Amino acid sequence: MHTSKPILTIRSLTKVYNSQAVVDGISFEVKEGEIFGILGPNGAGKTTTLEMIETLRPIDGGTINVAGLDVAKQPNEVKRIIGVQPQTPAFQDKQKLSEIIEMFAAAYGEKVNVKEFLADVQLEGKANAYAEQLSGGQRQRLSIAAALVHSPKVFFLDEPTTGLDPQARRNLWELVQMVRDRGVTVIMTTHYMDEAELLCDRVAIMDKGKIISLDTPKKLIRNLLDKGFTKDQQVEQANLEDVFIDLTGKALRD
Repeated sequence: MHTSKPILTIRSLTKVYNSQAVVDGISFEVKEGEIFGILGPNGAGKTTTLEMIETLRPIDGGTINVAGLDVAKQPNEVKRIIGVQPQTPAFQDKQKLSEIIEMFAAAYGEKVNVKEFLADVQLEGKANAYAEQLSGGQRQRLSIAAALVHSPKVFFLDEPTTGLDPQARRNLWELVQMVRDRGVTVIMTTHYMDEAELLCDRVAIMDKGKIISLDTPKKLIRNLLDKGFTKDQQVEQANLEDVFIDLTGKALRD
């Protein structure tokens, strides 16, 4: 369970391209141990915000503090305490999964039990397989394992389930919750509202570079209902994805 102590503090964060603020003076905090979602339409500034926190893009204005470290002044120290799973994981095709995990661990000066790391993401049977032989869901799970070899304090995922089938998608949800249960703070972007509602303790909704709302999913829904919002469609106890999972099973298809 998350604490009230912030592990990420952002103040007046700004990023400008061609005189246009794509991230426009946003401020928020992420609590230690929570799953925090950043939602918004394409071009809202979500990925740019993540990339500035991850030290991948320079900050044009404002400050970012991660676990007591100033991202602009201490980028190398920040890199050592964060894990990043990108939108499109890229690995060398002719490299075995076991070698990939060992390589990432070596980059951080760590020695890890490769079998345990692959088992955590249900890839223990693929230790000697090459990255090019993996499905989309398997590549996502491998990238999660690789990002966790140095026991980061904060883990970033950028639209992690885009393009995955229902089994792989739900499996990834379980992985994200497992990471959180190990004491790692998770910050993620997604276009899937059901995903955010299920996983996230709180969400920030961005549009045109600004945060326009931030709260728990339940509170945001309650606020909408309190404004008099109603749906014509009847709310069902199950949806088509539930039918699909029930008929085909939850097991991953490798």
